[in-house]
Amino acid sequence: MKKYKVGYTSGVYDMFHIGHLNIIKRAKEQCDFLIVGVSTDELVQQYKNKKPIIPFEQRIEIVKAIKYVDKVIPQTSMDKMAIWNEYSFDAMFHGDEWKNSTLYNSYIDDFSKVGVDIVFLPHTEGISSTNLRKKIKK
Repeated sequence: MKKYKVGYTSGVYDMFHIGHLNIIKRAKEQCDFLIVGVSTDELVQQYKNKKPIIPFEQRIEIVKAIKYVDKVIPQTSMDKMAIWNEYSFDAMFHGDEWKNSTLYNSYIDDFSKVGVDIVFLPHTEGISSTNLRKKIKK
């Protein structure tokens, strides 16, 4: 397994669950310093067309408290290259459910030009915020 100096991952982290923790933990295992972006409520509304159940201020505090996280930043845009321009990570980690998607294939192309690897981590089967929302509504 390749070891990176600075890694980056991001998410909404609404209704924080074991799948979120697994991604963060696996990312930290592969880098010395892990930066985690937490999507703002406005960004989630913009790209998912729904409001998170847990407000941004609480979600970011939850992520800050995780021992695997070295730095937490607000994610205000889906422009990952802008985040790289500011923080210069050498690996971006994401769940493998996005592997081979049009969006992440374009990230792979863009980031390969600046020497950043996109690393897909295994998705935790049977758990997601979407599934939790459905269970709550029953």
